[in-house]
Amino acid sequence: MTLRRNSKPLRIGGLTIGGSSPIRIQSMTKTDTRDVAATINQIRRLEEYGCEIIRCAVPDMEAAEALGVIKRSIHIPLIADIHFDYRLALASLKAGVDGLRLNPGNLRNLEQIAAVVQAAKERETPIRIGVNAGSLPPSFEGDSGPQRMVAAAKEQINFLEALDFDLIKVSLKAFDIPQTIAAYRAIAQDTPYPLHLGITEAGLPFEGSIRSALGIGILLWEGIGDTIRVSLTADPVLEVQAGYEILKCLNLREYGPTLVSCPTCGRAEIDLLPIADEVRGHLKGIRKPLKVALCACVVNGPGEARCADVGLAGGKRKGAIFRKGKVVKVTDEDKLAEALREEIDQI
Repeated sequence: MTLRRNSKPLRIGGLTIGGSSPIRIQSMTKTDTRDVAATINQIRRLEEYGCEIIRCAVPDMEAAEALGVIKRSIHIPLIADIHFDYRLALASLKAGVDGLRLNPGNLRNLEQIAAVVQAAKERETPIRIGVNAGSLPPSFEGDSGPQRMVAAAKEQINFLEALDFDLIKVSLKAFDIPQTIAAYRAIAQDTPYPLHLGITEAGLPFEGSIRSALGIGILLWEGIGDTIRVSLTADPVLEVQAGYEILKCLNLREYGPTLVSCPTCGRAEIDLLPIADEVRGHLKGIRKPLKVALCACVVNGPGEARCADVGLAGGKRKGAIFRKGKVVKVTDEDKLAEALREEIDQI
């Protein structure tokens, strides 16, 4: 892993991104923003799972006006996602949002953008220049995908800087992983601003998590990235969980449980799958860093279990339960899940 890129720190609500601050986990609501109660409930649930920044779609003025009530009812920074109509950005700022996401592919009128920038400057509200491969400006048609994405971002950055505005975050998302990586590598060399990472329209949970882990993970390993969002066609809680799993795998954040479980094979002496499923369910919602290791036989089981906070090494329809490296009990297979839950709860 290379040293992390030294990006410019930026405040979004009460949170700092960039600089030496932790890489932040972001998601986006899947509710109709005009349904204020449903949107607040979804954000509060995301907060319980560690979401640190939330973005809401703003398709019309009713949605923009709803943001004020939503903002006052949650505890994390709220970003308004704006496309096509600059007046929605102005209304969102008036509602008190902590940040804007503007798409340079569909907000092209410079006078209108300048009006938004002036209002954001007065409120000291950051703007994310959010470039998407699927909605690029019509210019730069002769360039490759990554070149067009970078050119679109730099054009908008230059315009905002000319207006004496530097509360900027940048993203360059595509579905294609090599294209996304190439674009981020290029922009990382040309701008000091924080970068928000993601693979856009990544897909359903299984495929989308793999694509996101590859694209986001490679960039993070190279020291690029200050916030991330895993974009899944799924409950947004899964986006947050997948995001933390990516950061934990790279030793970039400690958050919540890590479950180590063997794949099982012909040497397995207990049926591990139902035990693992039950333990995983019990770990949901825990924020404390906690390593739980489950192995179905004695080959790697004792070693993995000793290195975990709570561990299981299976053998001959029984299992040894470890806590902090020491065996605390041996119990029959049908009681292993309960014994593991008890040890987890004590920690």
